[in-house]
Amino acid sequence: MADGAAAIETAEGVAGARTFAAERLRSFIERVERLEEEKAAIQGDVKEVYAEAKGEGYDTKILRQVVRLRKMDRAQRQEQEALLELYLSALGE
Repeated sequence: MADGAAAIETAEGVAGARTFAAERLRSFIERVERLEEEKAAIQGDVKEVYAEAKGEGYDTKILRQVVRLRKMDRAQRQEQEALLELYLSALGE
């Protein structure tokens, strides 16, 4: 009978571990889902800002480019600008 009790304890331990793993997995999924909802809300806010800027006559393509460039460090941006000028020069532009 001792073997039966050990098997039951082992099965309960495995079931407990599975329950813990399932709860942990659910926690991760729910956190990601909340963050995705927040991201969608923020993306909506960004879209509204661009729409407002467009309504005031700003070119949103250029605004997006400025935002992208400002994310780069100065050296990286200067390197890209130099390469752009080099390529355009090579094309006679």
